[in-house]
Amino acid sequence: MLTMNNIGKIYQTEMVQTHALRDFNLQVNEGEFIAVTGPSGSGKTTFLNIAGMLEPFSTGQYLLDGVDVGKLNDNQRADLRNQKIGFIFQGFNLIPDLNLYENVEVPLRYRGIKASERKRRIEQCLEQVGLASRAKHLPQQLSGGQQQRVAIARALAGEPRFLLADEPTGNLDSLMARQVMELLEQINRDGATIVMVTHDAELARRAPRNIQVVDGKLADFTLYQGAPTANAHVLEGV
Repeated sequence: MLTMNNIGKIYQTEMVQTHALRDFNLQVNEGEFIAVTGPSGSGKTTFLNIAGMLEPFSTGQYLLDGVDVGKLNDNQRADLRNQKIGFIFQGFNLIPDLNLYENVEVPLRYRGIKASERKRRIEQCLEQVGLASRAKHLPQQLSGGQQQRVAIARALAGEPRFLLADEPTGNLDSLMARQVMELLEQINRDGATIVMVTHDAELARRAPRNIQVVDGKLADFTLYQGAPTANAHVLEGV
């Protein structure tokens, strides 16, 4: 589904050259659920932005569903992103003046999807996240956990094969965080591939695979029954 070979990302200023990622190698298979952890400044966000084609990489090769991303122009990358990827953000990014139905509908309108098909998708996704009865509510009328469920419904409405979640429980209390994690686990069981960046060690342990980004490189932990193996290692050019 996703393959990164020797990806490097360099941020250049007049005085400083910063290597955000170095020889970053990762393969994500279809249907996996991966938690990405690591200290602040380690490169997690850079990795997620590159995976979502929100920013370019400096060196290496990135294949998404067999397509060489580095060979695409801006319009082609945008098309591929719209077709394949859904985003879930920590800050929800809901439009306060629109109700839940309308918030989920916005990206579908931009994609030119017909009204009847939009309606089907919106109702199905709000039902999936348990908010069908609140479709006419405004975001501020909901709890933080419910708002994050709307954000998940919005991502699912595009029918992506690949979900990127950036700290999806970061603004939630522990109970709401577990509920959102349970929803993501169900979405994964239904067939979606999920890569989730999180600082929450408890939630990371629930993912079948846990990778850690350290100084722009990857440490890959395979999890068995919620516990990492002792032979986790940093992958450098492997």
